[in-house]
Amino acid sequence: MYQDIIELHRVDLDNAIAHFDKEIMKLRTGRANPAIVEELNVDCYGVPTPIKQIANISVPEARQLLVQPWDKSNLEAMEKAITDADLGVTISSDGIAVRLTLPPMTEENRTDLVKILGAKAEEARVGVRTAREDAWREIQQAEKAGDMTEDDKFAGKDALQKVIDEYNKNIEDMKAKKEEEIMTI
Repeated sequence: MYQDIIELHRVDLDNAIAHFDKEIMKLRTGRANPAIVEELNVDCYGVPTPIKQIANISVPEARQLLVQPWDKSNLEAMEKAITDADLGVTISSDGIAVRLTLPPMTEENRTDLVKILGAKAEEARVGVRTAREDAWREIQQAEKAGDMTEDDKFAGKDALQKVIDEYNKNIEDMKAKKEEEIMTI
């Protein structure tokens, strides 16, 4: 019984990990990464649209992104959205595409990014804790309703904690890997 409850909450746990992965992809390392601009919304024909849906994003050099809209009429709106996002990059447009040049990372930038990474990891851990609390509450309710024994309740608590430890370890591994990328010169 408790296995079913835990499995139902794996979706929430997986969502917390997926969100964390998506968020850390946006953090800048020494190299240009299309994820920095992919989710920026551009006013395209009066509808806010992510850049990745209206343009090709490529990395021609290690510290440069090239964003080329499929419809040239969106170039101005796209350039405005990138400028308004205040990404700390140098923007230049040649009438065909927008070129973003990322400045070299300083030690101060790197330590600030590591702090932001820590905050995002904590958000992911909060998501995992919330899923754990929900699952534990359901296990307790099942025991009170007579659907499971007290021994099963405590076995469920132990099994749930093992799953939570696995997800927290995954978050820590992802954080350590990204921190290494950020700190590598």
